[in-house]
Amino acid sequence: MSKDDFDDAAAAGDVLVWHRDLEKHSCGEFSFAVVQANEVIEDQSQVETGADAVFVGIYDGHGGAEASRFINDHLFHNLMRVAQENGSITEDIIRNAVSATEDGFLTLVRRSYGIKPLIAAMGSCCLVGVIWKGTLYIANLGDSRAVIGSVGRSNKIIAEQLTKEHNASKEEVRRELRSLHPEDSQIVVMKQGTWRIKGIIQVSRSIGDAYLKRPEFSFDPSFPRFHLPEPIRRPVLTAEPSICSRVLRPNDKFVIFASDGLWEHLTNQEAAEIVHNNPRTGIARRLLMAALNEAARKREMRYKDLQKIGKGIRRFFHDDITVVVVFIDHEMGGKKVTVPELSIKGFIDTVGPSNFRSLRGLE
Repeated sequence: MSKDDFDDAAAAGDVLVWHRDLEKHSCGEFSFAVVQANEVIEDQSQVETGADAVFVGIYDGHGGAEASRFINDHLFHNLMRVAQENGSITEDIIRNAVSATEDGFLTLVRRSYGIKPLIAAMGSCCLVGVIWKGTLYIANLGDSRAVIGSVGRSNKIIAEQLTKEHNASKEEVRRELRSLHPEDSQIVVMKQGTWRIKGIIQVSRSIGDAYLKRPEFSFDPSFPRFHLPEPIRRPVLTAEPSICSRVLRPNDKFVIFASDGLWEHLTNQEAAEIVHNNPRTGIARRLLMAALNEAARKREMRYKDLQKIGKGIRRFFHDDITVVVVFIDHEMGGKKVTVPELSIKGFIDTVGPSNFRSLRGLE
């Protein structure tokens, strides 16, 4: 998208877009943008900045927004609690925070199931990024994606995907499921041109989706969308995240975190080049606009026509999309940086999120 096109789109305004164009964090800056497509937005998201760290969370819900909202309200608190108990951040500590969040949501499902049975069919992908003491930690459940942009030779940007996608469209995921459930010929089936687990869901790892994890939450035939002919004997889905860590290198320039709605329309390299070749201010919104322009083009429309379509109907054209771009300024490492509304205490030393400036997506 040219600068004029971007400015025109921004000036026209899309009532379903929310954005913060550029904010500071402890070792750089970040840009944040969200577009709503569903009648009730199922993407939830947050950025928490502290004097020594930054936390990014993107939670792409399905079946409703309860699971993604629950993660948005509890995962960061769980991470802070476990991190404070241990005095550090590690892959295991992030794994424990995710596990505590899953346990908390399943407890809510158990309490609510009698009066609101469909809560057992609500779940969410979960993408988390933490930068602390020069190390980037990534945890992922589902098919959101984190991509790091690093400068190579001749100042060219190289996009590297940091996350594994837990989606039945991937051959390795189907193989894994079949090996875990050799007795179940219906563990993954093609339905309406799409590979689905038990013919229902595409993601193999999530928070929530209790009916595919616990037999006591199974649905009877009065809920045909979620009814399974044979009750599950053991969990079909798991809440075990894929986690990786990376000591940030001088040529690592930024990380793009986004729900799968962005990656349906942009490749990793296309997204990285947009970030590398444009001003930082509004860069998450620029990525969003690029995806929306592509979504419109696929339907032989223009983005300005897409803007006239309201939430709910908009879902036929694109998904809810959340994008966070975190820039890494290595020269700021070790410097005392002023980040508004923060305690001078570091990430680990604080009691909880009250000492963090919180920017949350649409609620």
